[in-house]
Amino acid sequence: MALLAAGMVQAADYEATLVIRDHKFDPAELTVPAGAKVKLLIENQDATPEEFESNELNREKVVVGRGTVTVILGPLEAGRYPFFGDFHQETAQGVLVAK
Repeated sequence: MALLAAGMVQAADYEATLVIRDHKFDPAELTVPAGAKVKLLIENQDATPEEFESNELNREKVVVGRGTVTVILGPLEAGRYPFFGDFHQETAQGVLVAK
């Protein structure tokens, strides 16, 4: 039983949603609590895929067209964590702010 519990993912302290629409992130600036484990739901409303990528968050995840993915982050120290859509870098830009 202990092995089963050790393999389970802990629940997030905070849940947030990020939407991809017209090759842009909405909201472009998303605030989350510092020190919390964050469950980030990324919903792509476009018909084409996009890739959520952040060097600072060490995350890279493809979101298929009309699809949703979950990314678990943190706990994060207070600060600004830029992210971008790798397939549309000119328009898909954002920042996650932990405070």
